[in-house]
Amino acid sequence: MEKVFKGRVWKMGDDIDTDTIIPGRRGTIPEMKEMGKYAFELLRPEFASESKDGDIIVGGKNFGCGFSREQAASVIAINGIKVVIAKSFARIFFRNAFNKGLILIESDGVQDACKDGDTMEVELNKCIRVNGQEFPVKKIPDNLLQIVEDGGLIESIKKRNRALKQREVN
Repeated sequence: MEKVFKGRVWKMGDDIDTDTIIPGRRGTIPEMKEMGKYAFELLRPEFASESKDGDIIVGGKNFGCGFSREQAASVIAINGIKVVIAKSFARIFFRNAFNKGLILIESDGVQDACKDGDTMEVELNKCIRVNGQEFPVKKIPDNLLQIVEDGGLIESIKKRNRALKQREVN
């Protein structure tokens, strides 16, 4: 798994709720790729069409609050975002994101050092660099990084089950 990510910043504010990430009325779209076209449509209508693989979202406090809607993490990832940085995350969004293979990093201060379009470098479990400044990050537990590396929780469980079956055979 990559340990260093470099990408363009999409700056968001505080209290970005799951309805802002993907409106509830869009939650019934059966294809995730199609649903991804509506990510942040009310706040940043250009996001889905202009985001690129490797871009980074920087939010404020309480990112992902609101309903327990796992599609919120999925539509962020489907638009090429690998990392979301915020001062804090809503608990259910935090877990949903890792379960979908999206990395979340808590860091305070970076929000004031960057703006939309800046290039940011993130070194997992070490620091964030942007505009000549460096910011520490909270360590991401190994078990969550393993889920991301495996491609999400479902793939991680399949991998563990295959390993268990292989041990039984041997």
